[in-house]
Amino acid sequence: MRSEEEWAALTKGLLKAEMTRRGITYDQLTEKLAAIGVHDTAVNIRNKVARGKFTAVFMIQCLSAIGCKSLRMEDD
Repeated sequence: MRSEEEWAALTKGLLKAEMTRRGITYDQLTEKLAAIGVHDTAVNIRNKVARGKFTAVFMIQCLSAIGCKSLRMEDD
């Protein structure tokens, strides 16, 4: 059974991996989010991701903004 911290680390890792895969920085993510109507600063976004405790809505917004069409939760 995973702890709350382990779930947060998995969530953070998934989003960061997708950003890395696409070469997206936090500044670029901020711009891409703004383009879909989500306004926040790069610092706030970086802090949310670092904590790993953000809403599912925020995660989907980020994934959509960076062009992620599918997500692999864990390696088999």
